Amino acid sequence: MKRNIKHTTRDRYLTPEEGAKYRAIRQQIEAEKPEIAARIRRQLVAISSIQKVFEQLREIRETKGLSLRDVQDLTGIDASALSKLERGERENFTVDTLVRYAQALGKQVAVSVSDG
Repeated sequence: MKRNIKHTTRDRYLTPEEGAKYRAIRQQIEAEKPEIAARIRRQLVAISSIQKVFEQLREIRETKGLSLRDVQDLTGIDASALSKLERGERENFTVDTLVRYAQALGKQVAVSVSDG
């Protein structure tokens, strides 16, 4: 995906040294782009995996006939925050939140590390 970059006109030309400096910076950025993109893809996969956990917790909650208010009473976590977690609208949460939610449903959270 190529983006158009707006070029700013200067009131003077760059010196050869300045031009070389900026070219070197642009080359460094281009060289780092693949690793940055790969890191972002890995993070998205991790977020997707965690989102699946919250989807599973929602399914368990619904199977048990519990409302979000019921889970709020059991965990002390706001029902609207729980709802956002279940829908994937809130990516920033603590492990404590995840553990408390799971425990309220009689479940445990298991964490593992795997090769990516």
